[in-house]
Amino acid sequence: MRNPVRVPRALRAAGLRRAVRVPAPVAATVRRLIPKRVRMRLTLLYGVLFVASGVVLLAITYLLVMHSPAKLVLAKTGSSDPRLTEGGISLGLPDGESFTVLNAITRQLREQALRQHQAEMHHLLVQSGIALAIMALISILLGWLVAGRVLRPLRTMTGTVQRISARNLHERLAVTGPDDELKDLADTVDGLLGRLETALDSHKRFVANAAHELRTPLTLEHALLEEALIDRGATVESFRANFERLLEISRQQARLLESLLTLSGSERGLDHREPLDLAVLSEQVVRSSGPEAARRGLRVETATAPAATAGDSTLVQRLVANLVDNAVGYNVPGGLVRVTTGTEGGRSVVCVVNSGPEVPPEQVERLFEPFQRLGRTAGDGHHGLGLSIVRAIATAHDATITARARPGGGLLVRVSFPPRADRPGRHGPQAPLLAAAATGRGGPALGTAAGAGPSR
Repeated sequence: MRNPVRVPRALRAAGLRRAVRVPAPVAATVRRLIPKRVRMRLTLLYGVLFVASGVVLLAITYLLVMHSPAKLVLAKTGSSDPRLTEGGISLGLPDGESFTVLNAITRQLREQALRQHQAEMHHLLVQSGIALAIMALISILLGWLVAGRVLRPLRTMTGTVQRISARNLHERLAVTGPDDELKDLADTVDGLLGRLETALDSHKRFVANAAHELRTPLTLEHALLEEALIDRGATVESFRANFERLLEISRQQARLLESLLTLSGSERGLDHREPLDLAVLSEQVVRSSGPEAARRGLRVETATAPAATAGDSTLVQRLVANLVDNAVGYNVPGGLVRVTTGTEGGRSVVCVVNSGPEVPPEQVERLFEPFQRLGRTAGDGHHGLGLSIVRAIATAHDATITARARPGGGLLVRVSFPPRADRPGRHGPQAPLLAAAATGRGGPALGTAAGAGPSR
């Protein structure tokens, strides 16, 4: 016996879908018949529901009347039982003829009653149908009015949203009334408008600051080139000095553009995640920044313990590098930079502490905004984007930033990353280490920690 051929389930489902597929002309006709306006669709829905409920009510009423007790009584009175004549009914005829006449009269009465009952049922059906048709028209009119009343707040919100543009983004729907679905929708739209306004204001400030940062070196470049052309007594040394200054300005512009690209790229989010260790990245950054720290006469201390997480290693390394560059660049001669990694509370942490000028505590949060320098100018080679890039990269990695001013001057920045899923962070001994690094105590322990970086 042959084995039956098995059709794959996917093919059977596809064949079934092809078998019940509606022809394109029919589907197009159905789509054309469906009203485009929500108010009309609601009106038709209300009307159909009323007509359907009216038909059901009419059918129930018709069946109840049709099987009423009066019809049953008429049916029983049509019986030809001779005992119906008992009781002394006499028509002045012999008994046999009296019974025949009485039976005929009873049959006529029953037929007449049945005809009358059928006529009443037909009359009831006709009158009920007329009443149903009238009420269907009234229900369509009432449905149109009710649908308009229900959709009126939506029309108001739609008109308000259509009037809102970039010039009047501060306007809100501000719907009042009970806490129903429409008010929830209006509050959601108001929240969205608020976030859009904040983002637009931030974008405007960013563009204005970026334009200012780019205009300043361009103006300086133009002045240097104009000076070289106007000065008829310029020598090779003066040309060389101007070219060196132009090269330095060009390098600053390249760093600014690179920072802007990094900031915009990190704000878009992560394209991929890979396992990484904050300790390894921090040691690489400290080694690369060692010559600059030595040139400034700074002491760099590291205490790196394994801190496994996941993310974009290039962006995370840029985050640590910006923190270290900020700590090295905004410091005092003979100052200190301390870089610590470890785990706390199941999260991987990197902490950078530096000495330096005193920072007002109320100004710490402002430092994470683009182009904020805390009293410094653009001529110092910094563009005020380092900490804003740190915040953008941390946000892309679901990390949290804690920053505070140190009492003796300088800043403490602590970035906490989620742990890597396949390698949970350690607890216990690392927490006191990070606490000591944050408070600046425990110097000898930090100086002898594994992975100690360069010092002065």
